[in-house]
Amino acid sequence: MVFSSIPFIFFFLPFFLIIYYLVPFKVKNIILLIFSLIFYAWGEPIYILLMIFSSIVDYTNGMLLNKTKNKTKRKIILIESLIINLGLLGVFKYSDFLISNINSLFNLDISLLNLPLPIGISFFTFQTMSYTIDVYLEKVKPEKNFLNFMTYVSMFPQLIAGPIVRYETISEELEKREISLNNFSSGMMRFLEGLFKKVLIANTVGALYLEISTNYMMYSALTLLIGLMAFAIQIYFDFSGYSDMAIGIGKMLGFNYLENFNYPYISKSITEFWRRWHISLSSFFKDYVYIPLGGSRTTKFKHIRNILIVWFLTGLWHGASWNFILWGLYFGIILLIEKFALKNVLAKLPNILKHIYSLILILIGWLLFAFEDFTTLISYAKRLFGFHNNLLGNDFYFFISNFGIILIIGFIFATPIGKHIKEFMMKKKGLNIILGISYIGLFLITIALLVSDTYNPFLYFRF
Repeated sequence: MVFSSIPFIFFFLPFFLIIYYLVPFKVKNIILLIFSLIFYAWGEPIYILLMIFSSIVDYTNGMLLNKTKNKTKRKIILIESLIINLGLLGVFKYSDFLISNINSLFNLDISLLNLPLPIGISFFTFQTMSYTIDVYLEKVKPEKNFLNFMTYVSMFPQLIAGPIVRYETISEELEKREISLNNFSSGMMRFLEGLFKKVLIANTVGALYLEISTNYMMYSALTLLIGLMAFAIQIYFDFSGYSDMAIGIGKMLGFNYLENFNYPYISKSITEFWRRWHISLSSFFKDYVYIPLGGSRTTKFKHIRNILIVWFLTGLWHGASWNFILWGLYFGIILLIEKFALKNVLAKLPNILKHIYSLILILIGWLLFAFEDFTTLISYAKRLFGFHNNLLGNDFYFFISNFGIILIIGFIFATPIGKHIKEFMMKKKGLNIILGISYIGLFLITIALLVSDTYNPFLYFRF
């Protein structure tokens, strides 16, 4: 998070919650807004103005759309909103990428802008933009209270790491929500689960991936496979862990954010994987790009075009680099193949083969995602698939013996097994006490690791 973990957990969050619960309901949104702005300003003080400007633009557009029924004027307002929102995102996130490619293509030497990337800009830009689109489509009524709208945009639980929360999801809760001990306790448990995911699993396997990817020339092919599997586990527990923390804090505050992950690694196809992975982003592109383009209710050519556009944009959303675009198109092409060629074949395969098929393609996707430098990407891939490299070496046994247990734990908790165990224990007297004690123990271990370990990255900050 923008705050380092220890100050956030022991100072910012408790202090905020105490005040939030003490003040009357009519003041809670103001308190949430103030603390959200402090939270964001702590890391990027100047860019708080950018978020406020974006909020003013779309709040104003919502009010203007509400006042006019003229179709032409409404379209102009919508287009203006899209231009401003996408323009801000383009300048701060993609300008140097565009300049670099122009320089390479035309042998020029245009200076890069070197603008720092505002944290969470992809998330809050999509939120404000989706609000204006939904008002235009008359799916939601415009928010008349600017403080409420600004609270929606800036809420610190999900501001910088998602999920992408649409206004329609929490519009009623901005005015009236249930703040109870049950919500607080379930939200706290969800927050802790996300924290455990991030620190105990993602950080641990992340250190393994960092070692292997940094020194990959030294290692055998199977060790590079371990490295790639570690990255797959890291990015899932890293991102889903932060989503869990956001959902948990939201629950403590009385907000019900939608789920962002649904055990994507148990998928039996890539189509299913993308129904389970980063759900808020997938649904955003489906509702605001794919369907307006015509979706599947058009010619086959346009249907294919629509899918490729969505996955080009999905890749580009993740970062200003060609490897992300390639990663998006890679999945787009696989989805097309599944839709038009493999659908019936996959349906006849045993589930175990479907899982293997999906995991192999997902891992190849993460290989494209992990390396922004194409030279490194190609070199790692060659050694991974056995070119110019030993298949097996002593390094493989070393990493398996030292990290095998955490990898197995990662695989287990990437499935619903952990959820089922928790639900079973919560229903049984005695076991629920053991569960509570185990959470306390894991929390103490987590804090000890945060205090002692300097390796605490967050992969999705750059997106």
